Amino acid sequence: MRIERLLKLVILVVLTIAVLFQISFSLVQSWSQPQIQSRLELYQTNLLLHATEWQSQTSEAADDLTPTRNALIGGDPIKNARTQYEEAIESAQKTQEKILTTLQELSSQKIANSTPSDLAQPQLELSPIEETPVSLQQREQLQKALSQTQQLIDELNLRLGILQVQQGETETAIKTWNALSNLEVSETRSNATTPLSQTAIVLIGLWSEPPRLLPDAEAQIQKNLDSWFRYQALIKLYQLQQRQDSLVSLQNQEQDIAQQSILKLGLIAGIPGIGGLLGVAILLFVLGQRLLKGKRSLLATNSDIPWEVPWDGEIIWQVLLAFFFIGQLLLPYLIRQLLVELSLNPGNFTVRMNAFYTLLTYLLLASGGLSVLYFSIKPFLPLPENWFRVQWRSNWFLWGLGGYLVALPLVIVVSLINQRLWQGQGGSNPILPLVLEGRDSVALVIFFLTACLAAPLFEEMIFRAFLLPSLTRYLPVSGAIITSSLIFAIAHLSLSEVLPLTTLGIVLGVVYTRSRNLLAPMLVHSLWNSGTLLSLFILGSGGS
Repeated sequence: MRIERLLKLVILVVLTIAVLFQISFSLVQSWSQPQIQSRLELYQTNLLLHATEWQSQTSEAADDLTPTRNALIGGDPIKNARTQYEEAIESAQKTQEKILTTLQELSSQKIANSTPSDLAQPQLELSPIEETPVSLQQREQLQKALSQTQQLIDELNLRLGILQVQQGETETAIKTWNALSNLEVSETRSNATTPLSQTAIVLIGLWSEPPRLLPDAEAQIQKNLDSWFRYQALIKLYQLQQRQDSLVSLQNQEQDIAQQSILKLGLIAGIPGIGGLLGVAILLFVLGQRLLKGKRSLLATNSDIPWEVPWDGEIIWQVLLAFFFIGQLLLPYLIRQLLVELSLNPGNFTVRMNAFYTLLTYLLLASGGLSVLYFSIKPFLPLPENWFRVQWRSNWFLWGLGGYLVALPLVIVVSLINQRLWQGQGGSNPILPLVLEGRDSVALVIFFLTACLAAPLFEEMIFRAFLLPSLTRYLPVSGAIITSSLIFAIAHLSLSEVLPLTTLGIVLGVVYTRSRNLLAPMLVHSLWNSGTLLSLFILGSGGS
């Protein structure tokens, strides 16, 4: 028995080291990735720009939408949009510099570790054979991130020029587009004949004196500009071509998009706005009640009553380790091997294929994690009272709805602080960009099933139903809530999400410890993810 136990401990230690290394590597990688929040702000800005084009056709429409429009777009939407795009470009350039610095450091390490004969070879980089698998993977990811960042900078500059034109700064706009269309080859842009550089040349021609209309101008604009920016470029093109019918049709189309944009902006601002105000009211109420009623208050319910934990820290360690090992090492390896066997490349997947891939991966992770959890606690069955408790006939719905409303203002405030801290970097959940850019209704339903049903069920079982109560064997209930929330946040592997998700986790933990009903935090989790997906869907359908 001693040998078996020693062998088990050795295996746990080795796997823990491997898992900690992989988690650290993933968190470091997320540091160079942009936050989804930065993109959401730009999508919302694009909706605002559409809203500026709205002109009421009837007095009834004016009465309904004009106050909303004026409240949403503010005093100078073009100026505000330009500032936001300039900040986004600056942030992307900083990211580009960080990636380049990291790549240079990797190259320096390779040179330092090379033999004289290696350095004598007439090549700038050593062959991949001379790199470790980890360094090779890191280099490939950094090169991909560098290419994506440069693509983003070019796209932003293309749009920035149109904003500059709208402010009457045509010469500045042409300089912006010239920087994008020049013939220089830099270490971040492989060549100047990219579609974006060609579109920049088209835009320069439109706003030059005299104008120069290229044969493929409309096709370039349609392909590489979208939303309000495409509208402005096409307006200019049709005016120069004197295509009055096309111009009228485009303006009518923009009016429909502008009206929809106002409604969408109202919905995006209204749900968290009203919900946040209700959340603040509830938070003030429960805090005030806690001060006045003490241990008889709602917030004090079960607040200092730990669970009766029949297992020790080794079981907690084992379950958590299995969760991270399966999710970060085993499952990615098996899926990678399967994709190689089937000659499939996830980079070529459609949005719908990505949705199925994400759901399948998550279900496999959940199955593996819950199986390990079951077999780990099976020797201790039947469990003491309140373990994994699901009770439909109770006040779980009120706890869940109240917890969601309270989470809104708390997480929003923390996210605003977090945004300043990370300056648009730190990565995000990879599902979010797919939902934001997806237009496939089937894919959106699958993403909803993954994020709003599968995730709350599985993650609440692991982090609230098992981990939090287990930690009360060693920590007070409040300490168990904070510790489990931090681990829950780290499990999402994005540095920028650690603080907001820890805050959300604390709300989930408070709701669970007070209600002692797993349905309550599951409802909070599901409502939170549903609200996020709804906002992404609205922003992603903001007009093209």
